[in-house]
Amino acid sequence: MSTNTYLELAVEAAQEAGAILLAEFDRPRQIRYKGVVDLVTQADQKSEQAIVSRLRTHFPKHAIVAEEGGGQETDSPFRWFVDPLDGTTNFAHGYPCFAVSIGLEEADDMIAGVVYNPVTQEMFTAARGEGAYLNQKRIHVSRIEKLGTSLVCTGFPPGERSQERNIRFYWEFTLRSHGVRRDGSAALDLAAVACGRFEAFWEFGLRSWDTAAGVLLVREAGGMATRFSGKPYAPGDPEILATNKLIHSEMQEVANANAANPRPLP
Repeated sequence: MSTNTYLELAVEAAQEAGAILLAEFDRPRQIRYKGVVDLVTQADQKSEQAIVSRLRTHFPKHAIVAEEGGGQETDSPFRWFVDPLDGTTNFAHGYPCFAVSIGLEEADDMIAGVVYNPVTQEMFTAARGEGAYLNQKRIHVSRIEKLGTSLVCTGFPPGERSQERNIRFYWEFTLRSHGVRRDGSAALDLAAVACGRFEAFWEFGLRSWDTAAGVLLVREAGGMATRFSGKPYAPGDPEILATNKLIHSEMQEVANANAANPRPLP
């Protein structure tokens, strides 16, 4: 089966899940907490059920890793990563910044990815070796060459809150860039790097389903995604640095300097 066939199925699944999210967004949210600050809504669960059901119907032998536990383990070389609602906290508070993210890996190599924003109806897609697209129009990372004139983004996963680790990185990059944004959806942040809205994104503690599709988007749009060490990023690694390539080494230098010798917060 061709990669484009997998991608088309992922697009259909994302559209179905996005319609569910929009319908739920206009209703009173039913929320429960998975941890002290980590929450899940009824919309997460309905969206995941729709995506997983479609994947199982078409690819019953494929493995599925899904955020809310609806996946399945198999010995197939194909593994789907499903985030049915990336930006759950935004969604729960009525802030319209969230997405569906679906990525497909074959033998540890990402081959297809979709990030869909149902509010704006922006469908970001990528297939290995075939480029990245936004609503079927080719996209590329930005051409800005200096961190000082770059707009960058980050996030703060719930599990990181008490450690304050990223607060220091946030401060350092705020001082050295044109600005830092925190929108609350790693999938959309990575898609924004891919289409040139941001020059870079970094974050700690993300799960495989948060980044699988977005990292492929960035790479296929001409960017790069690594760990701070420069080692290629794999979904689920402890930290991610995704950029337009041009400011990657500068971002690395700042990140590694701060990790080695963090300055005290003011």
